[in-house]
This record gives sequence, structure tokens and C-alpha cells, in this order.
Amino acid sequence: MTLTEDKHKADAGKAPISLVPTQIIWDIAKVRDYGVNVKYPETGRDGWRNLSKDRIRDAMLRHCLRYIADPEGVDEESGLSHLAHLACNVAFLCELERDDE
Repeated sequence: MTLTEDKHKADAGKAPISLVPTQIIWDIAKVRDYGVNVKYPETGRDGWRNLSKDRIRDAMLRHCLRYIADPEGVDEESGLSHLAHLACNVAFLCELERDDE
């Protein structure tokens, strides 16, 4: 009997979250912590939801271009990698696109 057939846990057809590399979660959490507690504390935890997708895409692309130019580079304000900021913006867009469905 496989896990998906186990009568004690019905998980057939559910996304196998354990397949997601955990570093991206840590990186996004660090960027979110900086945004929520340092850069934009007045907007609260979900202030990013009020941004247009175009503004998020622009930020994503800026970090992407900076990452391409210097894969070891960090954002001058947060001190976090451009790749982590890029991942965070992608996460925002994934969530907003899901909300639009």
C-alpha cells in the first residue's frame, strides 16, 4: 500500500509540498521581514496586495537584471540578495495571479 492509498491519510492528488526546496522559503521570509518591519512598517503584513502587478513586475525585473549582472550582489537597502528579492516578487505575483482565478 502506498502513501496515497493509506486509509489513515488521504493525500492522493494533493501537491507534495515536501518537494519544494526550503531555501526559497527562508529567503522570501527574510525579504518579507525586512519589508514588513523596516522598509514599509506602516503598510502592515499584506500591504503588497495593494500594489499593481506592473509595479511588482518592475521590481522583480530590476532585481533580476541586478542578479544577472552580479549573481553575488545584494540589495543596497536590505543587504539581502537580489535573488531573494526576485523570489519574493515572484511569490507575490503567483499569489495575485491565483487570486484572479
